[in-house]
Amino acid sequence: MADYKNPSYVARSMHPRFDELTSPGEAVPYSGIYRCDGCAHEIVSTEGHVMPPQNHHQHSSEQGPIRWRLIVSPR
Repeated sequence: MADYKNPSYVARSMHPRFDELTSPGEAVPYSGIYRCDGCAHEIVSTEGHVMPPQNHHQHSSEQGPIRWRLIVSPR
């Protein structure tokens, strides 16, 4: 989970971009901090680049496939 100190630097958003899941190797749809839905690993990715490859980190069978979800994004 991402931490922050000053709440005036962040704002809550209900934008649907936070509902999308992105797979390893896919194009990054929005710049920001992404969290793996299976294991909670976090990364920073930039729009126009690609997500880390499948071998970036490993999951157990209980964690399921690697799926990246945007959790913090610049406006």
